[in-house]
Amino acid sequence: MSNPIAMAAQLASQTARFGWYFGINRLLERQSSQLGERPTAYKPTRPVPNTREMMTDLVQLMLADANAVREGIFPPLPDAGDTPREHLTRIRHMFTDLPSALQRRGAEDAASARTVPEAEGLPDYFTQDFHFQTGGYLTDESAKLYDVQVETLFMGSAGPMRRAALRPIAEAMRWRDQRGVKLLDVACGTGRFLRQVRLVYPALGLTGIDLSKPYLSEGERQFSGLRAAAWLSANAEAIPLPDASQDIVTSIFLFHELPPEVRRRVTAEMARVLKPDGTLVFIDSLQMGDKPGWDGMLEAFPVRFHEPYYRHYAIDDLDAMFSGVGLAPVETSLHFMSKMMVRRKG
Repeated sequence: MSNPIAMAAQLASQTARFGWYFGINRLLERQSSQLGERPTAYKPTRPVPNTREMMTDLVQLMLADANAVREGIFPPLPDAGDTPREHLTRIRHMFTDLPSALQRRGAEDAASARTVPEAEGLPDYFTQDFHFQTGGYLTDESAKLYDVQVETLFMGSAGPMRRAALRPIAEAMRWRDQRGVKLLDVACGTGRFLRQVRLVYPALGLTGIDLSKPYLSEGERQFSGLRAAAWLSANAEAIPLPDASQDIVTSIFLFHELPPEVRRRVTAEMARVLKPDGTLVFIDSLQMGDKPGWDGMLEAFPVRFHEPYYRHYAIDDLDAMFSGVGLAPVETSLHFMSKMMVRRKG
């Protein structure tokens, strides 16, 4: 049933959210400048979008998010379970952490994650300071800051980009009793997406897997007051679940942070744990050629941020990789700076 009032409420909320994070983004840039930070000099060889093009695409993302509410695919969703005080505390800590992050960026030092006890036994490709954030993905402090950092970087669009996955999940859930359906989120991080799934499907069997125990702990905290999910501290190269045990597998903003050979092992594992006719919902960055006028932005991104595997991801043949493990194409769509690919196991 169409609900235009809920749509309007969601659109108003997303517009206010954009304004909030846009302001924080500008303040962060100003503070960086005062601390002597200068963006890494780099002139892309490919076209870059202008501000008007980016804002037009961002508006389209917010409209699609609000339309999903109107169509009843999901209710108006908050991005997190934080109180206003908790949210402001996260922002304050982000600004407090800024000087050390800028210092590492200036020195091109991405090794602080390797010095924390949680790094022991983890693969080298993971124990890095992605985006030059303190402690990489391996400290409680990083887990508290990660989501507000990402939302600030993308001016409030990370939540709506993730929520695009709820539409194909709704298709996979059509006419099914959610009590008998299992969903696995690979590299679930702080559990923000799983929390949104839980708000839509309160009885669905949810599992999140991640290498970071602090991020899993933050995810569990995000589920306070909700039906619990299962949290697995494990490597997605060897998912500790039986063959054909999951109806839906999701992977959101993981692959651009994996080396090429690891991407392929993780893909094979996701296919292994999916049931026949199961659905994979994959969201990650745009790739070269998805929006030709934006290729220069993708080219420049890993220059300023520590993203050692991004260049290869941007040209990797994802279609061939998924098809090679029996995941047939259903649809591919673009959502602002992200690409969603829906595949089905034959």
